[in-house]
Amino acid sequence: MGTATARNGSTATAWRNWAGNVTATPTRVVAPASVGELQEAVRRAAEDGLRVKAVGTGHSFTAAAATDGVLVRPQALAGIRSIDRAAGTVTVAAGTALKDLNRALAAEGLSLTNMGDIMEQTVSGATSTGTHGTGRDSASIAAQIRSLELVTADGELLVCSEKENPEVFAAARVGIGALGIVTAITFAVEPLFFLTAREEPMGFDRVTAEFEEHFAENEHFEFYWFPHTGNCNTKRNNRSQGPAAPPGPVSGWIEDELLSNGLFQAVNTLGRAVPATIPSIARVASRALSARTYTDIPYKVFTSPRRVRFVEMEYALPRAAVVVALRELRAMVDRSRLRISFPVEVRTAPADDIALSTASGRDTAYIAVHMYRGTPYQAYFTAAEHIFTAHGGRPHWGKVHTRDAEYFSRAYPRFGEFTALRDRLDPNRVFGNDYLRRVLGA
Repeated sequence: MGTATARNGSTATAWRNWAGNVTATPTRVVAPASVGELQEAVRRAAEDGLRVKAVGTGHSFTAAAATDGVLVRPQALAGIRSIDRAAGTVTVAAGTALKDLNRALAAEGLSLTNMGDIMEQTVSGATSTGTHGTGRDSASIAAQIRSLELVTADGELLVCSEKENPEVFAAARVGIGALGIVTAITFAVEPLFFLTAREEPMGFDRVTAEFEEHFAENEHFEFYWFPHTGNCNTKRNNRSQGPAAPPGPVSGWIEDELLSNGLFQAVNTLGRAVPATIPSIARVASRALSARTYTDIPYKVFTSPRRVRFVEMEYALPRAAVVVALRELRAMVDRSRLRISFPVEVRTAPADDIALSTASGRDTAYIAVHMYRGTPYQAYFTAAEHIFTAHGGRPHWGKVHTRDAEYFSRAYPRFGEFTALRDRLDPNRVFGNDYLRRVLGA
């Protein structure tokens, strides 16, 4: 992967995403050091007839950020701008990595309420694609936004909140890069708290039968099912008084580094080379993780290192449909010749009020399917997608799917509201690309 990142806009070689399944060759790459430089880059691109896309760390599996025009790298626009303790907010520049925000907030005695399990993304990339964790009452990272700044197609800077440009705010929190380039985000934060995590193996039949019970009893519940087995691993995160009691250095290394990264990398490499070994490996791997309980500050519980690269599809379903869909997925895998070495992840989110959030207007559960990078994934994902769409599923904007604007116009009651706003803010599609043409229409 080679990218030239000069302020004056140098010629660039191919850009590649984290998983390696998307590449693009922009005409030039810019790394603005200020909002003003970004505004000028957008104006210049429009004058030159080039499209503009901002790219964070490339953790999306779709081509949402791909462009043959001007590729904007916002990483120089980073850091906390201000903290308002009275209002319970923090304003952060858009290129800030989530891991850096989490650490900086913790140093100030503050935290986001909820977050996903990967912390490498920029705050703007994560929110624009609808990145989420799991929560009974607390929603996605985008749902924690209180205001944002957006550079529009004419190079102007638009400030959006519930009170200022509220119609833009309703859409731009999950904007898929279609409405402009986010330059700053104000998040709701709260005083730092402790979470106690309880991880426990559990059988597939039990966890699916008791799913609603686990959901109701825990602030954050999720589980992983290992295909070709009847085994799952559950995780329940709940607030506690503390004190911190993190995993010991040896047990933490075994669980988080050896089993989840080192050994997992090795067994996936073996499975890719010899697919027939996967069911046996899955049976062993699903029994390797043991029950454990630990307590720490939020980001140290919610997030974990993910160095084994993969390709992912995730669909948001009405929560009431998730157990039926998961059982259908298991039956499909069992009767097929597919060999799946990655566990299937199930999480939840409450309904929110963001136009194109995958949880917009409905209580939601997510099913995510993965395949090791370099392994053919199309047959598995196609079969899974058939199940998910039959239940009215909405795919994650940053993960593999085949849906188009016609499908989304039915899946999202507020789809027309979003596309009408896009027509107003970017009539010439300065921020367009092939992916947005497919999912939003021409």
